[in-house]
Amino acid sequence: MSGQRLATIFRLELTQRTRSVAWYVLLGVFACLLLLVTVLSFLAFGGLRDQQGSAVFSTIVYITLLLIVLVSPTLSGNSINGDRDAATLAPVQVTLATTGDILLGKFLAAWVTGLAFVAVSVPFLVIATLAGGANAATIAVSLAVLVIEVGVIAAIGVGLSGILARPLFSVATTYLVVASLVIGTLIGFGLLGATMRTEQVNTYRSLDWEAYQGDDFPCMPGEEPSESYPCNDEKPLECGEWETYVNEVPRFDRVWWILAANPFVILADATPTTFDRSGYPVDLFGQIKAGVRMAQETPEAETSYDECSPPTVEENRTPEDIIGETTPSWFVGLGLQVLLAAGLLWWAWARTRTPARTLPPGTRIA
Repeated sequence: MSGQRLATIFRLELTQRTRSVAWYVLLGVFACLLLLVTVLSFLAFGGLRDQQGSAVFSTIVYITLLLIVLVSPTLSGNSINGDRDAATLAPVQVTLATTGDILLGKFLAAWVTGLAFVAVSVPFLVIATLAGGANAATIAVSLAVLVIEVGVIAAIGVGLSGILARPLFSVATTYLVVASLVIGTLIGFGLLGATMRTEQVNTYRSLDWEAYQGDDFPCMPGEEPSESYPCNDEKPLECGEWETYVNEVPRFDRVWWILAANPFVILADATPTTFDRSGYPVDLFGQIKAGVRMAQETPEAETSYDECSPPTVEENRTPEDIIGETTPSWFVGLGLQVLLAAGLLWWAWARTRTPARTLPPGTRIA
C-alpha cells in the first residue's frame, strides 16, 4: 500500500463526489434543517436558563447524526460497484494501485464526505455552546463519537458496494443494515423484553379518604399546615386495609444489551453526563443514558407502597444514582460496529481484488 497512490485515489474519489451542484444543494438543505432545529430548540428549552446550552447542543448533535444516517448510505453504498458499472474501476485496477489502495481511498473519501455534514453543524454547535451550560468533556467526547459513527456508516456502505454487484441493491442493503442498528435494536429490545415476563407481588395501603369531610384532612408525615396546604396536624391518619395483587412485568434487564450497538445509545452512553442539583440530566445525552441504564435493573419480585407513610425525596433514587450503579456498554457496542465494518471491508477486498476468480453473472469489467 502506497501513501501517494492512496492520496491520488482519495482525491479523485472526493472530487467525483463533490463536483456536482446537487452536493452543495444537499449541504444547503442540511444547513436549513439545522437552523430550524436550533431555533426551535432554543424556544423549547428557554426555561432552562443556565442549562439551555447543554440541551440545545445535545439536540443538534443528535439531529446531525440522524441526518447523516439518512444520507450517508446513498453516498457510500455504490462506491465500488458504481464504478464497475460505469467501466471506470477496471482502468484503475490495471495501474499500480492495489486493491487495498482503492478500497481504503474510497472509504476515506466516503468518511470525509460524511464529515462535511458535521462541519456544517459546527456553527450551530458553537452557538449552543456560547449559550452556556455545555461541559467541555461533553463537547469533546460527543463530537469524537459522532465522527467515529460517520466513519462506521461509511465503511458499511463501501464494504457492501464491493460485496454486492448491483449499486441499487447495495444502497438498499446499506440502508437495511444501518436501520437494523438504529431501529432494529429498539424493536428487538422492546419485543423480546415484553415477551420475557415475570410475576411481581404488589402490596398497597391507602388513606381512608371517606373518613374525612370537607377540608378537614390530616397532614402527611413530615408535612406542616400552611396557607397553600391547610392540613390538620392534630388529626390522626385513618389508613385502609393492606391490599395485595399480582401482575406480570417485562424483563428488559435480560435484553438491554441489544441496545449497545445502537449509534444513538453509544453516543449517549459514551458522553459524560452533567446533572442538575436534583440529580437529573441536563441534556439528551444523559436522559437517553439514564433510560438505557434503567433497563439494566432487575425488577423487584415484591413491591410495597404505603400512602400513610410515603417515601421521602431522599429515599427516591435519581438518574444520577442509577447511572452510577450500572454498567456502561458503549465500548462493547462500538467494538461490534467496528468489527462489522472491518469484516465488510475485508469481504469487499476479497471480492474486488484482481485477478478475480469468479464474478457475478452480468458483471461489467471494462
